[in-house]
Amino acid sequence: MGVRLIADSGFTKTDWRLVNEEGKIEQARTAGINPYYQTEGEMLEVIKDLHAQLPQKVDEIFYYGTGCSSGTNRDKIAKLLAQYYPEAVIDVNHDLLAAARSLCGDEPGIACIIGTGTNSCLYDGQKITHNVPSLGWAIADEGGGTYLGKTLVTDYYRKDMPEHLRKIFKEKFALTKDDFLVQIYQQPIPGRFLATFAKFIGEHIKDPYMYNLVATGFDTFITKNVLKYEGADKLPIHFTGSVAYYFGTILRAVAQEKGLYVKHISEHPIAGLTLFHQ
Repeated sequence: MGVRLIADSGFTKTDWRLVNEEGKIEQARTAGINPYYQTEGEMLEVIKDLHAQLPQKVDEIFYYGTGCSSGTNRDKIAKLLAQYYPEAVIDVNHDLLAAARSLCGDEPGIACIIGTGTNSCLYDGQKITHNVPSLGWAIADEGGGTYLGKTLVTDYYRKDMPEHLRKIFKEKFALTKDDFLVQIYQQPIPGRFLATFAKFIGEHIKDPYMYNLVATGFDTFITKNVLKYEGADKLPIHFTGSVAYYFGTILRAVAQEKGLYVKHISEHPIAGLTLFHQ
């Protein structure tokens, strides 16, 4: 086995692991990469940052990333990585396969991502056999950080948020409606901006409004995604992603109410991926 570089890239951040020939592991973290929302120059800056952290010669790269279901996008990422790691054999895959390999291993199950965005798949222990289309933050991504942030801010401006929380929100963010609209419609990667409000939700999760906001998002995700897979009530269901991890108690409760069995919930798939590729 040569030197292997493994990547799990989401909308917000990318986790990298370098495994040398003796099995020693080095790690790095960079900004996220999404070929649907970033220019080649912006993505190349992220890879430049990675190379500054891990400048070693690499024999193989196993890259898993959001936006990489498209063959065109996979080719684009591979070419950008090759500029800094020209001698490496590069394999680019969708982040959904990363979730499935990390969470399910070689067993059948349903693997889900609930982070900034969301996705899911049916996995037979070797390959993905079915995927309910995610469709991205602007249309769907139910239960993810962007979805929760969008719901929270909408409730704030329309005064559907309880007054005591509206007061705290206003003092913390001092965000006028015009400021918000500029961020959404004139700044790059608005989905990432919306997802930043998930932290505020977490800070006040004991409030019934916040708990219900998250529970409703998870309920919608399960209904519109998980329950569409044949045998969902008999298979183990796994989740990865920061939102699933930090609100895991709520996620398990919502799934249980629907008669589903949740097995693993991890914050990041990178540890399981590293084991898979070792």
